[in-house]
Amino acid sequence: MGHGLRRFTCKGMLILVAVALSGVLAQAQEGLKSVRCPQGGTVRYGQVQGQTTEAGAMGAILRSLHTQYGDRPKVGRLFEVRNSQSVAVFFTLNKTGQGGGQLNGMIIAAKATSDHVEAAVLTDDAARFPRTISPMTKALFGVWRPLDAARDAGSGSGSGSGPGAASLRQVTLQDNSASIGLPDGWKLVQRMSMMGSIVAQGPNGESAEMGITFLAADPNNPTVQRTMQTVQNGGLRNTAYATATYLAYNSDMAKSFVYQIQKVRQKAGLQPAVYNFTSVTSAGQSAQERCAHLQGTVDFQDGKGKRELSALYCTYAPNRFGSWASNAYMTSIPMQYAAQERATVGAILASFQVNMAVINQQAHQIAQPEIDRIHAIGRAAAEQAKQAHIREDIHNSSVYKHWDDIDKRSQEFENYQLGYAVISTTDHSAHGTFDADEAAALVQENPDKYEYVSAPNYWKGIDY
Repeated sequence: MGHGLRRFTCKGMLILVAVALSGVLAQAQEGLKSVRCPQGGTVRYGQVQGQTTEAGAMGAILRSLHTQYGDRPKVGRLFEVRNSQSVAVFFTLNKTGQGGGQLNGMIIAAKATSDHVEAAVLTDDAARFPRTISPMTKALFGVWRPLDAARDAGSGSGSGSGPGAASLRQVTLQDNSASIGLPDGWKLVQRMSMMGSIVAQGPNGESAEMGITFLAADPNNPTVQRTMQTVQNGGLRNTAYATATYLAYNSDMAKSFVYQIQKVRQKAGLQPAVYNFTSVTSAGQSAQERCAHLQGTVDFQDGKGKRELSALYCTYAPNRFGSWASNAYMTSIPMQYAAQERATVGAILASFQVNMAVINQQAHQIAQPEIDRIHAIGRAAAEQAKQAHIREDIHNSSVYKHWDDIDKRSQEFENYQLGYAVISTTDHSAHGTFDADEAAALVQENPDKYEYVSAPNYWKGIDY
């Protein structure tokens, strides 16, 4: 796994309770209230008049959408929102007769009493939906508490619902690239939290990993095929190409997610994790990106047993050279704590925010010197090679640098998984990888001699 990336503000999606719908809704949505969403999208919520079941409420809203947009919504797999009397579903539709384009959204319905059903809907254009669902959900759940109502209604009949979310304090990264809400007892993994990515751990072994990046090359691309052939023939040894991930972009989303993580675990010398997905639901798709919401369990084969897993996994279309990226937002909770921690972990994920202006500036600062150097090489070689070859050289050098950066991030995440940390002398004369506790002791007891090293400053051949 790596770091940094093009990320979603996708809060409610991982809370398991997001909802979608757009525009002025008819009949089924009479009386629904609107929520202002500064970053775009449409959010409405409230009681669905004339309906007494969740299925009835969702069906009425879908029929209303069909009438409004002239296209029958294509509905994903229905799933139950854990620990509540509610169901949710993703959908897509074409805006026939309204300027065209595709609309993505999600609907959630919760039965508060025997004759009162609450529902909420969020929608946005398909290309924007993955980025706006998080702020839309945050705005929605700032004013709507359907699950609380359902829990209160069911408590008298012994519903067995778990506790609500704990209070959170918003924590902003030192580089101001992202922030997240954490309850008491949770801590950031500082060396893993930067450039818009956040890793946080709870006191009972819970974890939240936001914006973990993967990079792969699509074997269906001719350029990638040539690279793979070179590697198979013994070329490109000791380069990032030799250890790269080669995976088709159009792979099954759940299989792609698992493959990427198992690749990292393999490099770290860890046993393959055992995944069991109970739900894999589309969370939006466009020409450039597609997302899936994955729910189930994972056993990291570390002797601590199964963990409840919830993840949002998104892939981004390959460039013309076949390179494509994906990123994951995921939580895991030891099963013995899942019921009591589920709502809190969901709220943590819903609180995640990124500052894209800062991230873009950081990316530019990192990339520009290398770009300038490559362009200088290109100009010097202009008289000796055709422009096509120059462009290929520039691409290859850029890709190598990018793979090398990803390699550093992968090593950093492997260290995190294994409980290691890289530290250096403050005069930067030596680097070393130590057990995390030992590293912490050295840095805390000798701050004038030792300091932590983050991935951008890793030494090749020493740290990775």
